[in-house]
Amino acid sequence: MKKKLYSYKNSGVNISLGNKFVKHVGKLTKKNVKKANLSEIGSFASFYDINQLGIKDPVIVSCTDGVGTKLELSDKYNKLNTIGIDLVAMCVNDLIVQGAKPLFFLDYIAIDKVNLSKLKKILNGILKGCKLANCSLIGGETAEMPGIYKKINLI
Repeated sequence: MKKKLYSYKNSGVNISLGNKFVKHVGKLTKKNVKKANLSEIGSFASFYDINQLGIKDPVIVSCTDGVGTKLELSDKYNKLNTIGIDLVAMCVNDLIVQGAKPLFFLDYIAIDKVNLSKLKKILNGILKGCKLANCSLIGGETAEMPGIYKKINLI
C-alpha cells in the first residue's frame, strides 16, 4: 500500500505566499507602530507595554468582532481597502462603550486562498482604521484553508 504524503502544499496551502504577506505586514506595521509595541510581526504572540501610558491600576479590556457580509459586498464592489477600517471600527466601538481606550489591534484573516494584491488592500484598510482609532496593529493571523471557506473572489 502506498503511503499518502500529507503536507500543506498537497492540501492547497501556499506557505511561501503566506510568508510573503507576513513580511509585508511586518514592514508596514514597523513604520506605523507605537513605541509600546515590543514584539516583531510573525511571532506567535505580541507584547504591548502599558507602563508608558501612565495609568494607575490599569485594566485591559479586550474584544473581537468581524465584518460579516460586508466582506462579500466590499469584494463585489472592489472596495477591499475600506473593509479593514470597518473591522477596526467595530472592535473599537465595542471597547469605547465599556469606557476603554483602544491601544492595539490584532487581526485575523481566514481565507480559501492567499491573493497578495487583495490582502494588501485589506491590510491597508486595517492600518488606516488603527490610525483613525489611535491604536497600533501589533500582530494577528492569516489562515489559508482551501476548501473550508467559500470562495468570495479573494483568490
